[in-house]
Amino acid sequence: MPPRNDDDWSDSDDDDVSDIETNVQIGLPDGPIESSEELRDPRVSRIGGHPAFLNPPPPASSVKCKNCGDPISLLVQVWCPLDESPNDRALYVWGCARGACQKKDGSVRAWRHLRYNKKYAEKLAKNAERRKTKEETERKAIEEAARRSQPQTNPFSMKATAAPNPFDLGSQVFGDAPAPAKENDASSSSDEAVSDEEDVEESQDDTDIAARLASTTLDDLQWQETAAYGALYLSTTSEYLPPAKKVKLPKGVEVNEDDEGKGKDGGWALEGYENSIEVDHAFERFTKRVGYEGEQCIRYELGGTPLPFASDAVFDKLFPAPTGPPLPVTKPDFMVVPAQKRTYTPSSVPACPHCGGPRVFECQLMPNLINVLRASTKTDEGKKKLSDEERRQQVMKELKGEGAGGRVGMEWGTCMVFSCQKDCSDEAAGSCWREELVLVQWDD
Repeated sequence: MPPRNDDDWSDSDDDDVSDIETNVQIGLPDGPIESSEELRDPRVSRIGGHPAFLNPPPPASSVKCKNCGDPISLLVQVWCPLDESPNDRALYVWGCARGACQKKDGSVRAWRHLRYNKKYAEKLAKNAERRKTKEETERKAIEEAARRSQPQTNPFSMKATAAPNPFDLGSQVFGDAPAPAKENDASSSSDEAVSDEEDVEESQDDTDIAARLASTTLDDLQWQETAAYGALYLSTTSEYLPPAKKVKLPKGVEVNEDDEGKGKDGGWALEGYENSIEVDHAFERFTKRVGYEGEQCIRYELGGTPLPFASDAVFDKLFPAPTGPPLPVTKPDFMVVPAQKRTYTPSSVPACPHCGGPRVFECQLMPNLINVLRASTKTDEGKKKLSDEERRQQVMKELKGEGAGGRVGMEWGTCMVFSCQKDCSDEAAGSCWREELVLVQWDD
């Protein structure tokens, strides 16, 4: 069958090509939080609302805009404990909506809150001990199997010259061989016991957290009196992208490229940005990728690669311009060499000021979050009965263009949060409240 020439793509024409799952978790708004218990539960990730802290709560004075000095509102709270860490962990991002504070450092701030979880630490220690015991058992079984596989014949024995008895194999195949299986059975039983024990421990953890919530009061007026957007659930889902199409090349044209960027993300993750001043490739890619899930409010990928909003100073810092010789220009049977690409350079991110270790990308806020916060504020205001004085103040703000019913005021394209790779903490204190780095790309 002759090749088709009616399009420029080399992909299959099948329409049922599966999308590619990336390593990014996308955060989406999922309705208002109305339960007072869930509003106070730090494990409930949210958009807007008042923060729910791990005990003890941090001082309210720590969360202020570095420009106007006023308390700032919570944008998102993410419950994000690390699998092999004994600490409970939550991430908070606040932002100032005053127009005068936009496009200034310190108007968007992020904190990491840790609390040592003794019971989970004990569980991790038990699991580590079980893994060690299991590995030791498997090692001994392998050594024993190797020993048994060695010839056991004594060359000095009279029996060595005798004809082999075919029935002697039976004792090996049906007698000694099942021994490792018994060990596997024991291992399986042990795994089942571990699973049952973990279920019991998780149930106990839920009970303990419920007890802490019941004993926690709302007396911390400093936090509860700060201005807040309406609280919405923040649900997560995996990001899926359509397979990247490959362009057909004319005869005699060869592409010199490596396999960088291939893998789970199907060429999306590590693909470089063309170093061009004519077109803002960063913004083009941002809008294209976000367009596959336009409602996303947050992108989460601890240790991953941020998605830059535009080619600006932040982009130049994270994706520095490459240095190299100029591109060659040849004739008829020419070689197409890809343009120089910018790739993410994590070393350009300032180190953690507490432990000196590297910081890694953790998450970024997306433009739709501003729309969602604006809508949640209108809904929340509709539920409140305003006094005459409050109504007068609101009207004055509306006339000045400062009211929540007007523009929210935040003008960023994306806010990237970078956190300590070591997740450092104050082990002696049992809890940790540390500010992390936020790099903001503004919407000019």
